[in-house]
Amino acid sequence: MKKTFAISIFLTFCLIFSFFFTTSSARAQEQQLRPALLEQPMPDFALPSYQGPEVRLSGLKGKNVMLIFPRGYAAPDRWCTICNYKYVELAELEKAQQIRKKYNLEIIFVLPYPRDTVKLWLESLPEQMTKIKNWKYPENLDQLDEKGKQSVERYRRIFPKDFMVSPDNIPLHFPVLIDADHQVSSGLGLYTTSWGGSQVGQNIPAVYLVDEKGILRFKYVSQNTFDRPEYEYLLKILEFIRQKKL
Repeated sequence: MKKTFAISIFLTFCLIFSFFFTTSSARAQEQQLRPALLEQPMPDFALPSYQGPEVRLSGLKGKNVMLIFPRGYAAPDRWCTICNYKYVELAELEKAQQIRKKYNLEIIFVLPYPRDTVKLWLESLPEQMTKIKNWKYPENLDQLDEKGKQSVERYRRIFPKDFMVSPDNIPLHFPVLIDADHQVSSGLGLYTTSWGGSQVGQNIPAVYLVDEKGILRFKYVSQNTFDRPEYEYLLKILEFIRQKKL
């Protein structure tokens, strides 16, 4: 009887210790991940990638890093179309100009969802690109009223380039990291359940440029869903970082 009681006490102690250890570890990482400051070391983190291997930011020292946090959901069961467009645009830019080689660059996307949701996000790319094309070039363009034509012009400004993605050839040029418990996004002050007029778990879209020494040289956190730094602008900053090194 005494032996059974002792074992019970021991197991209870182990459970309590495990709980506090896990909680304190999570809090420690949360304390480490705070909104990043320019000209300061970028907080380190490690996350599994959709492609398989874990990626640790500090393991990329020696390279410049472009960290992109897409919004993800724009509403329940509806993806942010601009985020999907920007992902494909960057994949096409890499394909055409090999910017990773040119700027000694690693490009990383971070989504605040579990693997199954990240899979759905990637698999939505073909449909999203088709949707954009239909917005820009509606079959009934001549029949639209003035308001409808203004909407078409607006879509053409927001999505100036035309992309097509095949369901059999989803672009996976860059590690897409799975922040399933959104600990990294939350630590950086990006994760929210209310933004842009929608009530859903999402990131505030953000871009970080980290230099070869792990120092944050540029960051932009969006004020609304439409304001994203153009890649041409980000490449100018990378060129400046490279020239400064020389």
